[in-house]
Amino acid sequence: MKAIITDLDRTLLRTDKSISEYTCAVLKKCHDRGMPLMAATARPERAVLTYRSQVGFDALTTLNGARIILPSGVLENGIAPRSAEAILRRVVDIPDVALSMETGEGAFSNKPIPEWNVRAFEGFPALPTESTIYKILLSHEGETIQPEVERALTPDTYMTVAEGKLIQVMSTAATKWNGIRAMLEAAGIHNREAIYFGDDYDDIEAIKNCGTGVAVSNAIAEALAAADIVAQSNDMDGVAHYIEKNLL
Repeated sequence: MKAIITDLDRTLLRTDKSISEYTCAVLKKCHDRGMPLMAATARPERAVLTYRSQVGFDALTTLNGARIILPSGVLENGIAPRSAEAILRRVVDIPDVALSMETGEGAFSNKPIPEWNVRAFEGFPALPTESTIYKILLSHEGETIQPEVERALTPDTYMTVAEGKLIQVMSTAATKWNGIRAMLEAAGIHNREAIYFGDDYDDIEAIKNCGTGVAVSNAIAEALAAADIVAQSNDMDGVAHYIEKNLL
């Protein structure tokens, strides 16, 4: 394997969102040996900076592939404004829906989300900014709203569900796998020469298409079934233990 690529939440990160000293030490050994380290995450760039500093990632796929940070620059796969407006018109009246949007100017939401550092915006379905629209996020405390959101999609968008509750709407060009392909191409590495670690639905394509696909033991059943290998859980530093035993 010439490159290591990993998801963050519930994969590399422990449940408390930390990276252990042991994991950092193992990844540093990989870096010292010239092996590129890459991350692919649903998080926005601002929520990855601490981990990038700890690990020293060479490239990042953020926002499920809507924004890809390469050594040579940035690639963006945003939602077309017309499509975003059409979707917002169809979902804004869902009772008690929590609606937010990740953009080039930060996050906007119709409800307070302190941990996301969002700006309040009560003007949906109007767009809160003219900058790039990376992702529309929806959640509901009560009944499922997935069917309503799915009906609201436009031909150039799709949706995923994170941790069984957070609906994410993105451009069809914004996928983790497209971001991973861009990162590997920039590094001159074939996908069969890369190992990928993940746990959720949006990791399955990378698990299947990289040379070695590893699911941590706490992954969803579908990711476990797609994986070549199952490592220990995220809270047991499964990624680092696998790397130390099999790559170092």
